[in-house]
Amino acid sequence: MIRKFTNTAAGFLVAATISMGAAADGQLEDVLMGSREGCMSGPVEQFGRYIGDWDIADEGLSREDGKTWSPGNGARWNFTCVGNGIAVQDFWMPNGPKGSPPPGVGTNLRIYNPATESWQIAWTATNSPGLGEITAKMNEAGEIIMHWKKPPAGGPRRITFFPPTAEGWNWKMEMTRDEGQTWFAVYRMKATPRQ
Repeated sequence: MIRKFTNTAAGFLVAATISMGAAADGQLEDVLMGSREGCMSGPVEQFGRYIGDWDIADEGLSREDGKTWSPGNGARWNFTCVGNGIAVQDFWMPNGPKGSPPPGVGTNLRIYNPATESWQIAWTATNSPGLGEITAKMNEAGEIIMHWKKPPAGGPRRITFFPPTAEGWNWKMEMTRDEGQTWFAVYRMKATPRQ
C-alpha cells in the first residue's frame, strides 16, 4: 500500500511516499517487537533480566524528621524488550491515593553503549519538564547503579537496581549532601511478579 502526505505549511510543499508493509498493519512481531531473546544475552541482559510485569510496594523517608519511613501508594512497572535487543523500555504506572485516579505515567528507554560499557537512559513522565538524562553501569555485585545527569534534580542522586530473584527485586534511591562522599536512602521499592 502506498500513501502520500502533502504539507504546505510555511509556504513550501513537502510530499512523502511511504510503502506500508506488514508492520503498518499491526504486526509488531515483523519489526522484532514480539521477541525478547536479544535482551536476554550479552550486556543488554543487565536490564533485560527485569523484563516482565511487576507490582511495586514503595516507601519514602519522611522529610520532616528524616528517620520515619512511610508506605507509598504502590505502582505497576512493566519492562519490555525493544527491537529484540536494541533497548529495554519500561512503563511506570503509579497508583493514586486511595479513591483517587493515578497521577500519570512515565517511561524510560534504556540503551546499552558498548563503547563506554554503560547505559544511556532517557526518562520522561506526565508533567515532566522535558527529557531526563541518566547514565548507569553494573558493578561487580550485579547491581545497576544509575546517576541522574540532567536536568538538575534538586541535588545529586543515585538509584540502585538489585539483582532479581524468582520472588522479585529491590530498588532504592539515595541522595548526598557532601558531593557523593556519603549517600542516604530516601525512597525504596520492592517489585514482585504481577499476578
